[in-house]
Amino acid sequence: MGQQFHDKLKTKMDNYVHLVYRITRSFPKDELYGATSQLRRSALSVILNYIEGYARGKSKVYKNFLEIFYGSLKESKYLLHFSLVENYLTKDDYEKAMKLAEDIGAMLWGVIRNFKN
Repeated sequence: MGQQFHDKLKTKMDNYVHLVYRITRSFPKDELYGATSQLRRSALSVILNYIEGYARGKSKVYKNFLEIFYGSLKESKYLLHFSLVENYLTKDDYEKAMKLAEDIGAMLWGVIRNFKN
């Protein structure tokens, strides 16, 4: 995977975390330490684990960070669904966030598949 791919993936992750932060600003105040905090942390963890793993430069370490990142992405997707059901966010915001999450997940899965087991 070339630098252009990694830059594109990082841009998508950056857009995702900023979208999540924007969306959660309108969540109920009593969710500040619940869904709001958890969704923000999981979305931020996606890009932070990617950046840290990529910076390490060692294949096995990088793969470990990618797997953590993938778990955080799945967690944030569930929290988006939970928040939609609880009416904390609009269907439009949900669909935008899920589209980005799906794109990121597909790109990440391609990177993980390239590793030898």
